[in-house]
Amino acid sequence: MSEFPCNRCGACCRQVYRAQATQHLDRGDGTCRHYEDSNSACSIYNERPEVCRVDRQYELHYAQQFSWAEFVQLNLDACVIIRQTVGEK
Repeated sequence: MSEFPCNRCGACCRQVYRAQATQHLDRGDGTCRHYEDSNSACSIYNERPEVCRVDRQYELHYAQQFSWAEFVQLNLDACVIIRQTVGEK
């Protein structure tokens, strides 16, 4: 399985309030408590929760429904929408 091509833009980190699975990470403004505004990065990237790991979510919940390539594409499509929501391209 190849690595998910995350560009680490942080758009998903700035919208944790949108999904019930990530709401517990909200620091109070909709952004993940581990997101560092100063460098637009996750302060615990290598130790981030499973819900933040596309590969782990695939293994746990979606491997029976999708191929890895299909799941990656679905997530990349979602990334486009998430980035547009925060005003990125």
